[in-house]
Amino acid sequence: MDRLKDQRRPRYDGEEPPPPEFDDGDEEGGTPGPFAGGKIRRKASRYREHRGDYLHVSTRPGLMRILEKQGDTSIRFADKVLKFTGTGKMKRRIFILTDFAIYLIDPESEAMTRRIGLAAVEKVCLSKLSDNFFAVIIPTEYDLLMASTRKTELVQVMVDVTKSASDYELEVLLSNRFEYNASASLVKEVSFEEAEGGIKTSFKWK
Repeated sequence: MDRLKDQRRPRYDGEEPPPPEFDDGDEEGGTPGPFAGGKIRRKASRYREHRGDYLHVSTRPGLMRILEKQGDTSIRFADKVLKFTGTGKMKRRIFILTDFAIYLIDPESEAMTRRIGLAAVEKVCLSKLSDNFFAVIIPTEYDLLMASTRKTELVQVMVDVTKSASDYELEVLLSNRFEYNASASLVKEVSFEEAEGGIKTSFKWK
């Protein structure tokens, strides 16, 4: 079992970076600097006001019914994201993070498509660049590759919630190349590099 788990761990270019330290604030007394300055952030994201629930979930009965059915109504973060399927297609999803789980919900039907207990999450992978991608690594299931314009806040809240609930600090690994299990039988490598006009993202089947 340990051997299989080791095979699922993402591989990184160069040496694996240590878990990030989270700053208490910048030198000018500004907002906290997530990931210890290891990730390039857009200027807009540095000064964006963080409020957690961007969808006002408590005012949406369909979403609340999903959470109440699970006995889980402590909403820590909610927003729209893009989820990448095993075939590379993008699907719009509502992403809700509570004290206990991640919920992915179809925004049109408001039907839950996946629930992942936070205890099952091993780590989150990000590039060092100012892209919107992040991967949630779940050793007992297939992983999640998503994109969010509020990725930094989302990951920071995941770290805070996990640590508060279990005294365990969720690993956040920064690399411009990592692997993830796109499905139960498909491993993909995603890489990021700076290019003229933005960030170039490439996918490779392993």
